[in-house]
Amino acid sequence: MSIRDEEANRFSARASRYAKVGVNLGGVAARLVGELFSGQAGGDNGNAAALRLALGGLKGPLMKVAQFMATIPDLLPPQYAEELQKLQSSAPPMGAAFVRRRMRAELGPEWQNRFAQFDLQPSAAASLGQVHRATDHEGQKLACKLQYPDMASAVEADLVQLQILFAVHRRMDPAIQTQDMAREIAERIREELDYQREAKHAALYQYMLQDFTDVRVPQIDPALSTARLLTMHWLEGEKLLTFKSASEEQRNLIARALFKAWWHPFSQFGIIHGDPHLGNYTIFTDGAEPQGINLLDYGCVRIFPPSFVGAVVDLYQGLSRKDEALIVHAYETWGFKGLNRDIIEILNIWAGFIYGPLLDDRTRTIADGVAPAAYGRREAFEVHQALKQKGPVRIPREFVFMDRAAIGLGAVFLHLNARLNFYRLFNEAMGADFSVDQVAQRQRQALDQAGL
Repeated sequence: MSIRDEEANRFSARASRYAKVGVNLGGVAARLVGELFSGQAGGDNGNAAALRLALGGLKGPLMKVAQFMATIPDLLPPQYAEELQKLQSSAPPMGAAFVRRRMRAELGPEWQNRFAQFDLQPSAAASLGQVHRATDHEGQKLACKLQYPDMASAVEADLVQLQILFAVHRRMDPAIQTQDMAREIAERIREELDYQREAKHAALYQYMLQDFTDVRVPQIDPALSTARLLTMHWLEGEKLLTFKSASEEQRNLIARALFKAWWHPFSQFGIIHGDPHLGNYTIFTDGAEPQGINLLDYGCVRIFPPSFVGAVVDLYQGLSRKDEALIVHAYETWGFKGLNRDIIEILNIWAGFIYGPLLDDRTRTIADGVAPAAYGRREAFEVHQALKQKGPVRIPREFVFMDRAAIGLGAVFLHLNARLNFYRLFNEAMGADFSVDQVAQRQRQALDQAGL
């Protein structure tokens, strides 16, 4: 095929994507906008279900953005957020014929000879790809993550739609300026297409978590991986919500492992796993007893400047001491601009919500009895209403996935109803001798080790 033919095919795929997005979303989105303007977005779940069905048939970034939107308190009416959260596990899979063609494209015409066994039916399907179970010739069980066809075209088409959606949102609700947020989401989604980068992310997490026995990271098989096929060792485990009714001791064990898997890489290396939804964890056991977590997906990993980590500590200490100068310094380091007293007080509402459990030296749940679906909504509503009067504020791009991941991780703790001393866990993770220079040094070593 010539370069001109390939370009024509990509253009055709993108044009088809624009049309399909418009047909599927147009009517539903128009009704949602009407509900938001009229203040009636709350009663009928029919539009919310229709939006999920429209996006669920698409595969790709719009579905992933919908998942992201569902995790941000007060961004969408509750029934829309509830429906969109179902997208995390409801993407329609590729059929066997499609899978054969995709595997042939990645590993060549004799691809099946590379495996002792390969299941053409997926074990999981998501927004950008699906996972197939396989076995190599040494008997090692494998998970093969295969990207859907034409995802590069789908990404670019959907990101154009995303820019339009954010522009409309800014006109409807200028209290939160989303330009940097849109750029951050676009960059992370483009990275998720590159499975060779994801393989390096997995190696990065193996390095950072090597001293923990209660967090497992899958081993990548580079000989069976490409830019659009990621093959890794299969980690046996149960779904996290299987343990929702387990004993408090078991639920707390799982929650502690989750806390370490997220906070240790961030506090020591300035790196976070930016997609902490329930489908990215399974629980490994000894018999029926949970022993720890399998951390499964590394597409969305955010590497921060060490100064950003320092600002997290500065804000923690500023809130603890009621030191306004240190609090303002932290916000400015994160990238917030044009701060005045009103905006600082509004940002402190949200900071108090996020940091509250970490500042409270006692055993407690993450939100003291708040239901998972309502987590953060009261504070988000209060912030949003205040910004309408005293804003706007422009959200810095490095803040986006940090905030999203903190909310997502908190929601998982709520699902488990875990009771922990988050104050002590946080201070153990940060360490008594924390310094930005040490984070910078460790980050360079880890990135070099992983080839990033």
